[in-house]
Amino acid sequence: MTANKIYKDALAHSIFEYISKASSNLQLETFVIGGFVRDYFLKREIPDDIDIVAVGSGIELAKEVANLLPKKPKVQVFKTYGTAMLRYEDIEIEFVGARKESYNEDSRNPVVEDGTLQDDQNRRDFTINALALSLNKSDYGRLLDPFNGLIDLENKIIRTPLNPDITYSDDPLRMMRAIRFSSQLNFIIENESLNSIERNSSRIAIITKERIIVEFNKIMLSNIPSIGILLLHKTNLLHQFLPELTNLQGVEEVEGQKHKDNFYHTLEVVDNISENTDNLWLRWAALLHDIGKVPTKKFDKTVGWTFHSHEFVGSKMVYKLFKRLKMPLNDKMKFVQKMVFLSSRPIVLATEVTDSAVRRLIFDTGDDIESLMTLCEADITTKNPSRFKKYHHNFKMVRQKIKEVEERDHVRNFQPPISGELIMKTFNLKPCREIGQIKDAIKEAILDGKITNDYDEAYRFMIEKAKKLGFKTVNN
Repeated sequence: MTANKIYKDALAHSIFEYISKASSNLQLETFVIGGFVRDYFLKREIPDDIDIVAVGSGIELAKEVANLLPKKPKVQVFKTYGTAMLRYEDIEIEFVGARKESYNEDSRNPVVEDGTLQDDQNRRDFTINALALSLNKSDYGRLLDPFNGLIDLENKIIRTPLNPDITYSDDPLRMMRAIRFSSQLNFIIENESLNSIERNSSRIAIITKERIIVEFNKIMLSNIPSIGILLLHKTNLLHQFLPELTNLQGVEEVEGQKHKDNFYHTLEVVDNISENTDNLWLRWAALLHDIGKVPTKKFDKTVGWTFHSHEFVGSKMVYKLFKRLKMPLNDKMKFVQKMVFLSSRPIVLATEVTDSAVRRLIFDTGDDIESLMTLCEADITTKNPSRFKKYHHNFKMVRQKIKEVEERDHVRNFQPPISGELIMKTFNLKPCREIGQIKDAIKEAILDGKITNDYDEAYRFMIEKAKKLGFKTVNN
């Protein structure tokens, strides 16, 4: 065990004084444990949630703390889990009684019994999360570290307190958490633990998709997401919930012609975009931008490997993927779909930057134009310095052209100046297909630069278009 040093400075926040007084009033042994202690030693920002464990009733301790606090916050009690929670100065504090757990093979929900602090530390997922600081007056601030978690923190190692096969089989979500911590903290998972994850990977099937995605999203938001994604792949976890991604792996060769490995290319794109944005959903767009290449891959003797319409196919796959993983089927999903669908447009534009093409891109992308350009720039993974420089220069030209066209033509999110109601009134029409044809023709004329986004020009164009369709104005 690490030496029982005293760390009173870690407990400088006033909430700990109240908890200590409450535990003294109730004659309970009480400790702060888990992420708060870990992050203190890592010199990270204090988390906005704190875990308190009491040798006795955590619910009664929470109520006593609330009674001592000036504003008497409401205590939320979760009897099923034997826990309670309250908020104090934007910090969420969860109280639980020390416990020991046993598991059934088909569930990650444990059978819980009252236990000692040692029992509670034994059930923790990793040594670095089993660190505890005493809140008892007799040894306030003393570190209790039965598994040398402090040494693992110093050596940047993820290790389970007990046999990893038991730890991961009991609660398979811990496998995702191990990889998430490795990705977030840039820690190494020790070999025995890593091999155990691979041995127990099939156990992830008993975990809900929602819980898996919570952990995966934290991996996606780490500084270098590929660290965690590659570990998920290596341990046979990734293909169990994201086969669309792992299916991209591999290089085929026909008649001496190869295509690139789109799995590793995708990970590069995700890392590239993560240098420029913390937007989770834009990172997801980078992750999924090429998933349509598997079903569209073909070999043509004339041009080699092709992936025609992979953006369209990929955008359709996004919906099915989000639905299967119980992810939000809302504007976030639609944003990812949109980015995947449009992901090649600026690349095509970069070879020939015309006003009409830029107008259409601005119109189709709307307020997401910056996100799309960020994605396309991240998609440059060539190792050839001259090509790398050339492609970025081309995108710089596209950005400049977008700025010029937008300032001049104002086509972002524009609505054609002629409405369907005006068309119906002008030509005494009832709702019909031709009204839509006229509106679309006006929009296309504006985007092609044949007319400006101006009412008078659009009105004259409408009259000419209507004549060709055989319509006359009411006044004629």
